[in-house]
Amino acid sequence: MAAIDEGIVREYFEQYGFLVRQVRKYQVQARRKTGDEEIDLLVYNPAYVRGSRKPDFLLFSNELPNIHRAVIVVKAWHTGRFTPQMLKSSPEIFRFLEDNVLKEILRYFPPSASDDPADELTKILVLPSLPTAEPFRSQSVGLLKARGIDAIISFRAMLLDLLDRIEINQSYTKSDTLQVMRILKNYDLLKDPQLDLLPDRAAPARRPKA
Repeated sequence: MAAIDEGIVREYFEQYGFLVRQVRKYQVQARRKTGDEEIDLLVYNPAYVRGSRKPDFLLFSNELPNIHRAVIVVKAWHTGRFTPQMLKSSPEIFRFLEDNVLKEILRYFPPSASDDPADELTKILVLPSLPTAEPFRSQSVGLLKARGIDAIISFRAMLLDLLDRIEINQSYTKSDTLQVMRILKNYDLLKDPQLDLLPDRAAPARRPKA
C-alpha cells in the first residue's frame, strides 16, 4: 500500500514539473528506521525562480512554484481520524526532522549558496486530512509548525488535482496510477471535481450494466 501512496505523491509533483527521487524501495517493519529510511521522497523544482516567497503552510497547486527543494514524508492513514492527540502520541511522524536525518538529506541536497530564506529545504508532510472543526484544526496546525513542519498537503487535494488533469482520451500506459484513474473516470466511477461547481447540472445517465 505504501508504494501506491507514494506513487500518488510522485505523480502529483511530476505533473507540475518537479524531479522526484524515491530514496528507498523496501519497507521497514521489524526495527526502527535509519536516517535515510525516514525519507520517502525528495523533490526538486528546476523552474524555481530565486526571490520567490515561501509557500503557504497548506499546500495547493498554486503554491508549488514557490518550492525549490523539498523532503517529503507520506503518512497515509486513510481509515483513521487525524486529531491533535494523534500527533502528540505519534512521535514517529516527526523523526524525519531529527538532526541525523537532515544530515542524511544534505547528501542529496548540498547547502544552497543563496541567502534567500525561501530557498531553504522545505519539509513537507503528506496526510489524509486535517480536522475540520475548531479548535482541533488550529491545534493540529500549531503542533505541526512547532515541530518544524514547513508545509502539509492532503491526499484529497492531490487526487482532486490529478483527476481534474486526466484526459479520458489519453492512454497513460507509463503510469499505473494515472491509467487506473483514467479508466475509472471514463466509466463515470469517479466524480469530476468540476461538477461540484455546477450543482444545477443534470447528472449523467447511468450506463446499463454489461
